Amino acid sequence: MKDAVMRLARTPLTVLTCAAVAGCAVGPNYARPSAPVSATFKEAAGWSPAAPADALERGDWWTLFGDPVLNGLMARVQVSNQNIIAAEAAYRQARALVSEQRAALFPTVNTSGSATRSGSGAGGSAIIVNPDGSTSGGSSGGTARNTYRVTLGASWAPDIWGRIRRTIEASRANAQASAADLAAARLAAQGELAANYFSLREAEAEMALDQATVASYRRTVQISQNQYNAGIAPRSNLLQAQTQLDNALADLAGTQQTRATYEHAIAMLVGEAPGNFSLATAAWTSTVPETPPGVPSTLLQRRPDIAAAERRMAAANAQVGVQVAAYFPSLSLTGSYGFASTELGALISAPNALWSMGASAAETLLDFGARRARVTEARAAYDQAVAQYRQTVLTALQDVENQLVATRVLAAQYDLRRDASAAADAAEQMVTNRYQAGQVSFVDVVTAQAAAYAARRALAQATAQRQNTAVALIQSLGGGWRPAP
Repeated sequence: MKDAVMRLARTPLTVLTCAAVAGCAVGPNYARPSAPVSATFKEAAGWSPAAPADALERGDWWTLFGDPVLNGLMARVQVSNQNIIAAEAAYRQARALVSEQRAALFPTVNTSGSATRSGSGAGGSAIIVNPDGSTSGGSSGGTARNTYRVTLGASWAPDIWGRIRRTIEASRANAQASAADLAAARLAAQGELAANYFSLREAEAEMALDQATVASYRRTVQISQNQYNAGIAPRSNLLQAQTQLDNALADLAGTQQTRATYEHAIAMLVGEAPGNFSLATAAWTSTVPETPPGVPSTLLQRRPDIAAAERRMAAANAQVGVQVAAYFPSLSLTGSYGFASTELGALISAPNALWSMGASAAETLLDFGARRARVTEARAAYDQAVAQYRQTVLTALQDVENQLVATRVLAAQYDLRRDASAAADAAEQMVTNRYQAGQVSFVDVVTAQAAAYAARRALAQATAQRQNTAVALIQSLGGGWRPAP
């Protein structure tokens, strides 16, 4: 093929024709490799698959939790989060690079002008005005001569073998990967914000529980103190009551710290210094939306990390073509047209016109395997990108399966925690009544109170876990959805 090309290159008309049609791009054309996708989700038993065309459209998924404060925070995170801003800037850089690479397909046009004054002999001087505006001088004779020149030139390297087009293809794929990275950064920030917000509301619920428990234990301490002072109860009852109260106060302090930590995290996500941000205590909206998991193949279109991996695979494939093009000759065309005259007023006239045209070709004859090594390197990079793409798909499928099973198990656990909390509250009340009637010891009261307190905390934690799992499932599915009509 190379010999045939060199024979064609001997005919200028043939070369120009090949350049005009831009030839064919060498290297492999991209075809997306297969991915290890199953037909259904293993853990999706009992779920109704969603249709990608309607029920799995991305949207403001956080509104399904029905919390107006969360909605307001989400609006801020999309415009103020620094990770999102950085990803958006990277995307703009990638798009600019595509435009820069595309410009190489077209000729470069330039213009230049000069004015020169020169002479010969002794006793005089010459002032030379250079094109950049600077001057230089020297000895000259009594006669001086002015020379004026203006030129319009162009140069073009036709993309006969598709090297530039493969480079553009790679840049375009990388830009699309950057767009997917931006979507991934936005989804990650949104998911992290939602998780931190629900954890903060859980901490507030536990704070309220701790405060109510502290108030109850204070009353118990007071009762034990009165009974001990009256000599009808041992001092051990008072010590046990005081121990419970101190532990409850310690739990309250720890929960307050937890809430503050989540508030600081939310401040960072919305782009504010923690010292300038505060979030008022509010009622906890414990809504857990139902999530249609769809089918595994939809992840290939919805997950931004999968999309980014697939686009980087396409870019790596295009780089193979870029390196293969180095085996073929390069062609450059140049041309210029201008005027030169000793009289400025007569500069732009037909007798003073100057023009030139030229073509050059270059081919590397011996590089001791450098091109072959670069092609091998590019192919290896493509193989690496394929493996990374498939691994990303597997990880995504694992994420969805994990969140599906967690969603099902936590729903069952929540019902059990709720029943257990109700039973523990009833048992605490019954034991307290029996203690006041002198039917049981104070140890029974302490045991019942501790069990009721643990059950209440477990119920609050189960509620937050269900919401955070719903958020994680939404992220693993690649974004939100809209209920089917």
